Amino acid sequence: MNEARQFSYLVIGDPVAHSRSPQMQNAAFEAAGLGRPYGKLRVDPACMGEFAEYARKNLKGVNLTVPHKQVILPFVDELSPQAAACQSVNTLKIVEGKIYGYSTDGAGISGAVQENFGLALKGLNVLMLGAGGAATAIAFELGWQQSASVVIANRSVEKAQALVDKVKVHAPETLMSAIPLADESALAGAIAKADLLLQVTSLGLHDEDPAPMDLELLKLNPGLRVFDAIYRPTPLLKRAAQLGLPAADGREMLIYQGAASFEIWTNIKPSIDAMRRGYAEDGE
Repeated sequence: MNEARQFSYLVIGDPVAHSRSPQMQNAAFEAAGLGRPYGKLRVDPACMGEFAEYARKNLKGVNLTVPHKQVILPFVDELSPQAAACQSVNTLKIVEGKIYGYSTDGAGISGAVQENFGLALKGLNVLMLGAGGAATAIAFELGWQQSASVVIANRSVEKAQALVDKVKVHAPETLMSAIPLADESALAGAIAKADLLLQVTSLGLHDEDPAPMDLELLKLNPGLRVFDAIYRPTPLLKRAAQLGLPAADGREMLIYQGAASFEIWTNIKPSIDAMRRGYAEDGE
């Protein structure tokens, strides 16, 4: 942990070198006159207990990315209602050695879809690829915001179905279902009916990653909006652009979920413009 000792706030993940959270959050801290207290640290999931003890003694706040959003749960003292419902945490606030867990990914996707496509989540038909930590928080947000229907496609359909079952308890009005990501016929049907495709697996973080699905299926719906939570040019985003589909990467989601985290830590509304400028800076 020695490389993190100069920071009061961290983003942790495995990997984490790609994260733009430090320059984005530090821009917000600077705009608020609070210096540049935010860094990043790779944490092995097997070492989460050790990190939690370090955080209790040394940190004020943490953002968590893949694969830590559920790994952290046993080490959190108190969960916000949203985090407790979705059992996913992407933000920690540490006060007098006590760790509080929050989920701001829902706020992130709401802000991103509005910013990129001019749409509210209410009434949309959504196809979501993935059922991990971020997908869990997003699925709950889609339900809470009364999306018309949500189809969750995942490599493990059992995991997707378990997520559907959890969300239905809290949002019974939204029609929800699960399909195997490998079932091309079911995927084609979901794409044809969707207003919005959300790609929230980790595929795309690395150059060698395959596309999450057969990208030619995008041709089935010329009105589809495509959102990829990865904030780099992925095969999915490139193909969507070639087909003339409205498409966006994960930048605005990162900014809006980060803004919600910043407010949790400081009780100050951050400058979204400053965070956007920070995001565009070279990494640290």
